[in-house]
Amino acid sequence: MLGLIGIAVIFVMVFGGFVLAGGKLGVILHALPYELAMIGGAATGAFLLGNDMATVKATLRDVVKVFRGTRWKNDDYRDLLCLLFELIRIARANPVALEEHIENPADSSVFARYPRIVADHEAVDLICDTLRAGSMNYDDPHQVEEVLEKRMEANAHHAMTTSHALQTMADALPALGIVAAVLGVIKTMSAIDQPPEILGSMIGGALVGTFLGVFLAYGLVGPFATRLKSIAEEDGQFYGLIREVLVANLHAHPANICIEVGRQNTPHHFRPAFNDLNAALRGLKEAA
Repeated sequence: MLGLIGIAVIFVMVFGGFVLAGGKLGVILHALPYELAMIGGAATGAFLLGNDMATVKATLRDVVKVFRGTRWKNDDYRDLLCLLFELIRIARANPVALEEHIENPADSSVFARYPRIVADHEAVDLICDTLRAGSMNYDDPHQVEEVLEKRMEANAHHAMTTSHALQTMADALPALGIVAAVLGVIKTMSAIDQPPEILGSMIGGALVGTFLGVFLAYGLVGPFATRLKSIAEEDGQFYGLIREVLVANLHAHPANICIEVGRQNTPHHFRPAFNDLNAALRGLKEAA
């Protein structure tokens, strides 16, 4: 919703201000289809040329996130902490019983209580792989922590692919606008024998290319890329929370302390209240 409001404000303030200043939209509207075809077509072609098909599909899919926002919400962070608490308690009480949950999480009665988390393969794999590594009796927990750190870095790099692709397009759009404007000037120069009012209209149409390239770059595509980057970073904290809790578990801290470490590392606007989380954990203990 906020994204749609932002787009509306951009168009109203830019074009509304132009009209209020005495500008005539007719010149822009007349040149817009041709300039948009040149600039948008060239930008799309460059985007396809500079990226593989996986990145193209991911970018088209991720654009929706600009309007939908982050994937993980308040309840998801609370559920994640509860899930980790249950798994840590099982691992401490009976390591053999843990195997049925981490080897086949799709059929696990514990994972089944958290369907949104189960639907994310990366979160499930990260949890299961880390708990499995912990059961291998590593001499130094820092070994697992180092592996997790490298995995998180790789995941973060992959999550940024779409925002980088869009930012590259945004960087190219002003230059493509100049290309369209130069073509318009060439067209104008070929009609130099025309009356001033016709030449003025042609020059105005050529300048629409420069305007459109800058407007698309800094008014739409650039902000889209920035928003996708912000969302990727925020969603990445969900996986970072998994790492913090399970690393604390590897250092043999009490289960409640491991969960509190995770709660403290939850983004502040998603962080569950201490008393609310404790009530949820007590409910899990009573149900066990």
